Amino acid sequence: MMNHPDDDDPQAAADANELPPPRTAELRALQVAHDLPAERILCTTLGRGQAAAQLAAERPSAQTVCWFLDQYQQRLAIAAQPPRDNLSFVCTADAPEGDFELAVIPLSFRGEAELARDVVQEAFARLKMGGRLVVAVDNPRDQWLHTQLREMFPKVTVVPGDDAAVYVVPKRGPQRRSRSLRCQFSYRDGPRLLQAVTRPGVFSHRRLDPGARQLIDAVPPRPADAPLPRIIDIGCGAGVVGIALTARHSESQAVHCLSLDSHARAIECTAAAAQLNSLPGLVAKLDSSGTCDEPGSYDIAVANPPYYADFRIARLFVDTAAKALRPGGMLYLVTKHPAWYQENLFPFWRDTEIRPSGSYFIVSSRRG
Repeated sequence: MMNHPDDDDPQAAADANELPPPRTAELRALQVAHDLPAERILCTTLGRGQAAAQLAAERPSAQTVCWFLDQYQQRLAIAAQPPRDNLSFVCTADAPEGDFELAVIPLSFRGEAELARDVVQEAFARLKMGGRLVVAVDNPRDQWLHTQLREMFPKVTVVPGDDAAVYVVPKRGPQRRSRSLRCQFSYRDGPRLLQAVTRPGVFSHRRLDPGARQLIDAVPPRPADAPLPRIIDIGCGAGVVGIALTARHSESQAVHCLSLDSHARAIECTAAAAQLNSLPGLVAKLDSSGTCDEPGSYDIAVANPPYYADFRIARLFVDTAAKALRPGGMLYLVTKHPAWYQENLFPFWRDTEIRPSGSYFIVSSRRG
């Protein structure tokens, strides 16, 4: 919702050095926010931070912060916008601290409901008393968001439109019925009971993803006489796969696992779960470019690539594994679309096998 545009191609636009127009909800939120006074402004975005950039340009004496959960989207926004002293783009698991006087939150009706509520709660919490929250959704017949806002806040002003609904909430006191949407759940790997932590926006929230389950089960146990493995979990989400593989070993505290993800909350949740499971050797790192520590030193790479973006992300994951693994190291990934991997696992890979696993396919390949 905040960080995965779906009606334009972000990479193509970035490559062309073009800034697409703001999405409908962002444009309508901007129009309503235009006349509201503020010297400190917090924004989210459905694209490249267009509303934040325009507010910063219109108010050179004000400080505007655009908050991202995903580092890749943050990088695209930074590349697309001219630098301004009064505009910053931040990628953090929680809304940045500060006594903001205005928060501008555009949402898509196609987005995740819990994430929408969570982002609204966080933005409101960062407002100083007397500040205003402007929330817009690209559904002029919206009822769900309006109901949520009326449950949370005593006063909600509706600004109707032909293509979006905009709501203005003044901060006159604390939020009513504020609730944490953080989740902790248990899952098993053989006899081991493990703990996972998730939050809205993290893959996958509140449950063990079926593909992750298949991937955990697909990685064979370490032979008794083999050295402890070095593991890299690429696009780790809540970190469940890397945690399971690390915890398999009686010497799990000595096993090194590097878990990478571009989502700030995914990294926070993975680090929290590593602590819950007493795995000090698991390191969670925010990264959207496929950079790993000590390339060529890992024994096992695991990945559950997303299916959107025309396999660009799958290519990034495979290339990251190729850099990370030592010669002979193994890549295991889970997919519902195995043909791409059958055609593209070259020139660094050999002994590639693709086998069905439940409703998925497991791809395994050895680094040449």
